Amino acid sequence: FSAHQLSDLHTMFVLVGWGLALVCIFGVYIVHGGNIGVILKALPFEMITIFGAAAGAFLANNQMKVIKASFSGLAKCFKGSKYSKARYMELMALLYDILQKARKEGLMSIEKDVEDPHNSPLFQKYANVGNDHHVSEFITDYLRMMVSGNLNAHEIESLMDSEIDTHHHEAHAPVAALQRLAGGLPAFGIVAAVLGVVNTMGSVGQPPAVLGGMIGSALVGTFLGILLSYGIFEPLAGLLEQKVDESGKELQCIKTTLLASMQGYAPQVAIEFGRKVLYSTERPSFAELEGHVKGKK
Repeated sequence: FSAHQLSDLHTMFVLVGWGLALVCIFGVYIVHGGNIGVILKALPFEMITIFGAAAGAFLANNQMKVIKASFSGLAKCFKGSKYSKARYMELMALLYDILQKARKEGLMSIEKDVEDPHNSPLFQKYANVGNDHHVSEFITDYLRMMVSGNLNAHEIESLMDSEIDTHHHEAHAPVAALQRLAGGLPAFGIVAAVLGVVNTMGSVGQPPAVLGGMIGSALVGTFLGILLSYGIFEPLAGLLEQKVDESGKELQCIKTTLLASMQGYAPQVAIEFGRKVLYSTERPSFAELEGHVKGKK
């Protein structure tokens, strides 16, 4: 599959999941004799109440950078993952070439590559990862420290762990914001329902049929709050969390490879260390990685 096809496939699965949930919920309701008209009549007013309250709470509860990251994260939920086996093989081939050059010609030989990766033949040879801002910055920052020779492997490992931990917390901020939003939607549904009941109590003199319709409309608010929470936003938060964890795994791969090199392992062995930290679904085999590295020489 191409990247575009994978993105389309991923979007399809998200929509199929939602469609399956809605068909089962409303389908069973209708089959058992439920009057869908009651729900449709109350739907616009309840949606405005619930979404308006939720949006206001969301804005009040999060900093602007988290709000922007949340919208950006929601867009990512409908795209396929860029962290494929092919990408990881490109990444490890890049690391291999850099470490091999440093081993053969000395650490100072990679100084120009480190200072200007966008014009580096090594980084541009693997443009898919070499032009990724986060990847190139993470690699060059620590290669620069290795070239300077002022820090040992334990100090660099501690610094790497701190940076990865910062990345983890920053990337999880929109996940936590969406989870809080999902947790609050049932409560806003109850608020909408209570307002409907209050409205019904004000019309207590009406015939039973009218009161029954008003109470039914009020209960739609509770139903919608729960449905939106556990059927829409909680799954989106979970999906975004999985994508965030994937992005952290790439940094861990780089960290493990560079530290193995600092501890004296040959480049071929160092990238094997990095390969082992990848998830099994995207991890290339030893033969696949070796063949790819040799083919890129």
